[in-house]
Amino acid sequence: MRTQADTTEPESSRDEPTIRLDDLTKRYGDVTANDSISFDVEAGEIFGYLGPNGAGKTTTIRLLLGLIKPTDGTAELLGADVRNRRALTAAKADVGYLPDTLGFEERLTGRQVLEHFARMRGDERREELLELFRPPLEKPVETYSHGNKRMLGIVQAFMHDPDLAILDEPTSGLDPLKQDRMHAFLEAERDAGKTIFFSSHVLSEVQRVCDRVGIIRNGGLVALEDVDDLLKRSGKRVRVQLAEPVDESAFVTSEMIDVEIIDATVRFTYTGKPAELLEYLVQLAVEDVDISDPQLDDIFKHYYGDDSPSGAG
Repeated sequence: MRTQADTTEPESSRDEPTIRLDDLTKRYGDVTANDSISFDVEAGEIFGYLGPNGAGKTTTIRLLLGLIKPTDGTAELLGADVRNRRALTAAKADVGYLPDTLGFEERLTGRQVLEHFARMRGDERREELLELFRPPLEKPVETYSHGNKRMLGIVQAFMHDPDLAILDEPTSGLDPLKQDRMHAFLEAERDAGKTIFFSSHVLSEVQRVCDRVGIIRNGGLVALEDVDDLLKRSGKRVRVQLAEPVDESAFVTSEMIDVEIIDATVRFTYTGKPAELLEYLVQLAVEDVDISDPQLDDIFKHYYGDDSPSGAG
């Protein structure tokens, strides 16, 4: 991520967040889809927005883009208040948007779809992007696979060289090679000073490419941290192989959570200091031990219990 001292970045990018949410709230009758959400997304960062189906992620995106109106609070997109339609429309000229459900006219060819978007916003990066993602331009969109539609969507979202890209499940339907290509592309965009905001349930990709992550549950923000800090705060993942089966009550300490014991193998997350864990383990008949950083999947379980992040909510 760019630093304050980087003189190659525009002054406005350094001084103001690209996205700002201030107690952003959306209610539908008795249902609160977004509940007083506040955070900033800085210029030149990749921000991951996580939550299971129905958590409120897509509602936040629709509010940011002015597709729905907030009940309370507000947000700013590239300095434009989302409640000011004229200012937001002007700001959105510098925004690329990739929705989870792509609404292309099915009878058009891919080339015709891109020509339509080019007339509205420009397409100075079209050929560069087509070299990377290569949807079958001469075929009607109705014949496309899910992956080909996603690649066409990526091209349309970035071909006018936006300052900010808002992506909803950006790698859905892409094969592993295309996913890797997309991740590398996003990292390059970030390094060039662009801002990426994306909703995803694929925790491994968020861990790989994001600078920060926000976790939303039941419409409310439950975590907002640097990815590295979130991993560190969540302890260490530990596997211990003992010489003989162990009694749980005799083995487990207060710093151990998510404990699994199968015969003589114990797996758990350790929330204390690693040195203290090692001092404890040397007193036991340990045959093997493995200590590693937790994955975001493990951390997600702490926030959601048995709820799995299965989609874009």
